[in-house]
Amino acid sequence: MLFLLAAAVVALVPAASASSPTVVLAEAFAGGGNAGATYANDYVELLNRSSASVDLTGWTVQYASSASTSWSATPLSGSIPAGGHYLVALASGGAVGAALPAADATGTTNLTASGGKVALVAGTTALACGATAGSCSADAAVRDLLGYGTATDYEGSAAAPALSATTAAARAGGGCTDTDDNAADFATAAPSPQNSASPAAACGTTPPATGSTSTVGVDLDLQPVLSLSLDRSTVSFGNVLPGSTPAPVAVSATVLSNDAAGYSLTVHRSAFAPADLPLAAARAGGQLTPVPIAPAADLELVGTTAPSAVAGDTWATSLGFAAPLALLAPAHYTATVTYTVIGR
Repeated sequence: MLFLLAAAVVALVPAASASSPTVVLAEAFAGGGNAGATYANDYVELLNRSSASVDLTGWTVQYASSASTSWSATPLSGSIPAGGHYLVALASGGAVGAALPAADATGTTNLTASGGKVALVAGTTALACGATAGSCSADAAVRDLLGYGTATDYEGSAAAPALSATTAAARAGGGCTDTDDNAADFATAAPSPQNSASPAAACGTTPPATGSTSTVGVDLDLQPVLSLSLDRSTVSFGNVLPGSTPAPVAVSATVLSNDAAGYSLTVHRSAFAPADLPLAAARAGGQLTPVPIAPAADLELVGTTAPSAVAGDTWATSLGFAAPLALLAPAHYTATVTYTVIGR
């Protein structure tokens, strides 16, 4: 039986943000068709930063205006290969501007240049968050979030800059940089929409060196495959009041296993210091259940009887609290949560 561990520190410090280890929002343009516009339609461009294809079936790109919690959704379909781009064409505000490249998905949403919120969602249900900074981060279905201009919700310290008829919000590093801070990750730039026919990005890779070649012998001992990774190493609930119940925060766990009998994904924790708090965990959309304190038996979040997908299984989980926080003295409370994957 194989097992692996991954840990996340839980702290009551500034607000957490959404995160995506694979597909991100790479660019957004909101001036489509307006006077002086570069392109005739608004658009959102996605980029797969990972080294494996991602199936977008059942996912949506959603938009809400600056302070709104009412979201409109554009359905996605098909897969996006490693390093691949995916273009979502949206509405037009007029007849000005060049036509977009062939779109991979099409919607009727009209983005506002002065401010708004764009979310990449692993689901079709319209979001209901966005009134305050960090409020969408608790939704486990949110894979990436861009708040720009006057947006009331965003990742990190502040929203990205406002847009115009000739500027888009462009992610740094050619779309590869993701520090979970919209103000740091995005800057305004000339719109440059790319679709599935565009050359693949090389996120995190180094071009091969040129020079002479040689041969090498190869020896192989095939071993069981079992890996576990979390999309974040720290979960923060921000500054909270005693007696309150902070909203859960999403934690995405990716398991790669070739064990034909399947595997289990479990969780346990240490006690909070300086005093314990009722931490709980759940699968996405499930009921929060208290997380056992080691050495008590782990809480099982996932149990499968089959190997993972070739690119791994990504499980949306969340950490929250099973009861209102105790009336304790103000302090910085921390604990460590350990995720474990066990091959059957």
